[in-house]
Amino acid sequence: MPIHIEKKAIRALGIAESFSPSDDFSVLGGVVMRSDLVIDGFGAGTLKISGSDATRSIIKLYEKLKRNDINVILISGSVLSLYNIVDVEYLSKNLQKPFIALTFKKSQSDLARNIRAKFEVNEAKSKIKLLEKLGVPKQVKLETGYRLFVRAEGISDDETRRILDKFTLQGAIPEPIRVARLLAKTLASSFRDKRR
Repeated sequence: MPIHIEKKAIRALGIAESFSPSDDFSVLGGVVMRSDLVIDGFGAGTLKISGSDATRSIIKLYEKLKRNDINVILISGSVLSLYNIVDVEYLSKNLQKPFIALTFKKSQSDLARNIRAKFEVNEAKSKIKLLEKLGVPKQVKLETGYRLFVRAEGISDDETRRILDKFTLQGAIPEPIRVARLLAKTLASSFRDKRR
């Protein structure tokens, strides 16, 4: 999956979620953004809180966009909506795209324990297996001086850093993720208002 980072207008799909613990589902916001920071499309989806459909929901969001010009996919987090775990490796292979999952904390030492406490034995085993498959995130220092942690598939460490630098104006959050968070938050709030 070669990616030509030197191109002026490579496109990233940024994905983020928004939910409240009292919600039945989490809302995914997707933003297609060019590396000149022009927004080029939106997508949305849902996933079950504490479910096992995060990977499937991301594939659905991507397929609904009907785009063949997305060069890389960025997602805010790899453990979503109360232990709905993303299979980063499967997504990269299935969608044939480099995939970068971002996190802002290295340690996930409590996750396995929390999963065992929350879920019945077989479901907990399945989730912990996915968690272990994710491995330990790698630290990346951005040109902005900030650091974040990533799990990347289908892309080298150097290319990952260059992509993140290309899409990050300030701080540690790449613009496609920042805008996707705003979209997800707005959509989730709108859904809650409709249910009142």
